[in-house]
Amino acid sequence: MQLTHHNTKFKPFTFPITLVCDNVSNGPNIGSLFRIADAFGVQTLILCGQNISMGRKMTKTSRATEKKVNYKMEPYTLPVVERLKKEGALIITLEITSTSRPLHAFEFSNDNPIALIVGDETLGVSEPIIKGSDVNIHLDMFGSNSSMNVVQATNIALYEITKQLRGF
Repeated sequence: MQLTHHNTKFKPFTFPITLVCDNVSNGPNIGSLFRIADAFGVQTLILCGQNISMGRKMTKTSRATEKKVNYKMEPYTLPVVERLKKEGALIITLEITSTSRPLHAFEFSNDNPIALIVGDETLGVSEPIIKGSDVNIHLDMFGSNSSMNVVQATNIALYEITKQLRGF
């Protein structure tokens, strides 16, 4: 029998993960980020930027998870990241850089809360955020493209992070 969200036996759990979106502005992407924040037990979703779309396209994609996920909206990313760092979070940027490490090769731990920073659909994570991060991680890519959609990349990263934090 196929199970639905009404009859699964998944136990709700919240991980010490804050997902920070650096100028992610596409409504369907934001809606999908709400869904995965809910699915992976993210503690807080912070949407940073001036043009955050919370309209019909976002709510259609989110399937009402914006009503369940703890979220905040902030005009600028850098002060948010600086505050999280002062509060003891490990700042992890999901971005391909000259010093980034492959996601699968990084060991995540429960020693500190995690702030996972993901970036704008076109420009990625801004340079000041990359430079201020404790670590930059990337997804190994095997095709001709060097990036993927922010939602898909965030899905993969949160899967690996939560898998390691659970001890699997």
